[in-house]
Amino acid sequence: MTDDGALLLAVETSCDETAAALVTRDGAIRSSIVSSQAALHARYGGVVPEVASRRHLELVAPVVEEALAEAGATLDDVDTVAVTQGPGLVGALLVGLSFAKALAWARELPLVPVDHLHGHVASLFLAPDPLEPPFACLLASGGHTQVLAVRDHDRVERLGTTLDDAAGEAFDKGARLLGLGYPGGAAIDRLAADGDADAYAFPVARVAGLDFSFSGLKTALLYAVRDLDEAELDRRRADLAASYQRAIVHALVARAEEAIERTGLDRIAVVGGVAANSELRSALPGAVFAPLALCTDNAAMIASAARFVPSVPPPGYLGLDAYSSAT
Repeated sequence: MTDDGALLLAVETSCDETAAALVTRDGAIRSSIVSSQAALHARYGGVVPEVASRRHLELVAPVVEEALAEAGATLDDVDTVAVTQGPGLVGALLVGLSFAKALAWARELPLVPVDHLHGHVASLFLAPDPLEPPFACLLASGGHTQVLAVRDHDRVERLGTTLDDAAGEAFDKGARLLGLGYPGGAAIDRLAADGDADAYAFPVARVAGLDFSFSGLKTALLYAVRDLDEAELDRRRADLAASYQRAIVHALVARAEEAIERTGLDRIAVVGGVAANSELRSALPGAVFAPLALCTDNAAMIASAARFVPSVPPPGYLGLDAYSSAT
């Protein structure tokens, strides 16, 4: 691909981040704006879908305007609009999808509907150090945990997935049990630095193939917390966090290494919000990790994926709908 000056404008509203980005055809990020709702949802201990949708409505236009301003561009410089179609919270997705369809239609531009999970993988394809397929990929986020074989930029094979909680969800639920804040992954990561990861032997479920299961681990933490009085819990909280984090990371690393063995692929990449976890990064020193700024939900990764997906000309995209579950 060559950069002819035209830009992809992408919008991402799958959960609780309202994001917009402008990316060149060569994968250079001209701007990437993310407005997080974490503080808004912290009082509830997790994302409230209706609250998230209403906040997206307030933020999507200003975030797009800020992305254009940061890139020093106008809508005249945009030749394609991209947007997350799913999976995610349907109400939140519909805000971004409706906005993107309206913008593309008004400007007579093509639109590219992007799968959110493919977007996470495509975060690895952005400049200045794009990773070229093929490679194995561990995708671990708040809503999804999968092992993938990335055969080409537009060809991704799912090898395994979680049977219950995602890794990021397990972190959030564990943080709630430990009385920590939201989002839970970052809170546990910080506290675990002061704890002994060998203090508790939490179980790691062994399931068939390359799938994951974290519900039993969450239950084990619940029982461990229940067995402690308030004073002892305060004293052991860091040890519990470190041991719990170690168990999650162990499960992720084991499946990533198995994927390499089974596929014969010689590289492993890690994407998604959990890719920011410090212990996971230490446990897979040879892996390629998504840049920290692109681990959590963002629109630059959606624009990146859109470079390898056929666009839909107007008016063909007006009937597009959002979907909540991974296909």
